[in-house]
Amino acid sequence: MKINFTLAFLLVSLVSFGQLRELEPTSIDKLDLNFQGEKQFNDTYKKAEKVWEKLGNGVEYNELSDKEQQLVDSVDETMSSYWDIISDGCSWYCGGGPNKVIASSFLKPQGSTNYNPENAHDLNYKTAWVEGVSGYGIGEYLLYSFDATSPRITEITVVNGYVKSEAAWKNNSRVKKLKLYIDDKPFAILNLKDLRGAQHFQFEPIGSSERENWKDLKSKPNWTMKFEIAEAYKGDKYDDVVISEIYFDGIDVHCFAAGTKILLGDKTSKNIENLKVGDTVSYMDFETNSLKYAKIEKLEKVTHNELAIYQFESGLTITATPDHPFRISNNKWASLLPEKSAQYKGFENCKRISIGDEFLTATGYEKLVSIVYSNKAQETFTISKLSSGNNFIANGLVVAVESLRKRK
Repeated sequence: MKINFTLAFLLVSLVSFGQLRELEPTSIDKLDLNFQGEKQFNDTYKKAEKVWEKLGNGVEYNELSDKEQQLVDSVDETMSSYWDIISDGCSWYCGGGPNKVIASSFLKPQGSTNYNPENAHDLNYKTAWVEGVSGYGIGEYLLYSFDATSPRITEITVVNGYVKSEAAWKNNSRVKKLKLYIDDKPFAILNLKDLRGAQHFQFEPIGSSERENWKDLKSKPNWTMKFEIAEAYKGDKYDDVVISEIYFDGIDVHCFAAGTKILLGDKTSKNIENLKVGDTVSYMDFETNSLKYAKIEKLEKVTHNELAIYQFESGLTITATPDHPFRISNNKWASLLPEKSAQYKGFENCKRISIGDEFLTATGYEKLVSIVYSNKAQETFTISKLSSGNNFIANGLVVAVESLRKRK
């Protein structure tokens, strides 16, 4: 199986005299999950649902009591379960994700609890994959399969051990070293700390980098990532090695819907899906507050399952992924998910978009009055590289060119 990877050239440098590069987590989010916390979450969520129902029936936020306001401010409406790993809002998974997860073995069910490989990618902290051989599972693995069109991966997160409770985490064994393969080729060793938490490992983009010709990309074969247990930490009670979750984040998922009008250099416009490399488009020069022109050097295309429809006071609308940066007043960039936007050059300090924000246009400003979410899967598009400038004009608004930041 052969596929063009942005990181393919690194495979040679990673393997030196038979030794793989060993990686430490770039960050760790410690977890303190328990069943009492689940009960408290459910009780609070039910109370918040009653307030959301009032808001949905026409009650204004400022008409709520102080207690009701504090309640809705404290609850994330997109997190419908205590055990959710990511919210229901748009993320890297809006553009795809693994199409299948299998394992070399897994432990037989115990009562109503199963330990299937799918548990390692259900985005739920409560479930887990447990290898099914005697001893400490050395050599057992999880295999994730991706479509060629899947957005590229820049971060792998491993939730090591059985994290649903402190007792389960201590009693069961955990992974110490996880050997990572790409298309069955050794890629790196992930050194996992013996901590109850989510351990993040960052990379230059992994996946297909030739994304301009969508038809050719779709015709390429699937590719795989395999995670093999190389060493284990011993549990207090069981030798079964447990991984609660392995999940991903990355790029190629921050785009605009088909039909978005892009301002060209000759002052005409073209639908974003019809743009070609070499086309000249307009961008805003922030030093002179005037439009200038640049050639498109790279385009992106991906299918999304959730988009935000921004509606403005004048009647203007634009449909984009929630993490695409827009230029707003006070010379700031903003998106609905600034933590996602931060992976792109120049957008590390994005603010969060709020109703009432003034969005910069080619001729002035537009006031945002509402945001509606669409769950319909559709193809989306963006410009990821221009000959100059870091923005372009979409439906009259100044929007970001998304060029990935180099990781240290």
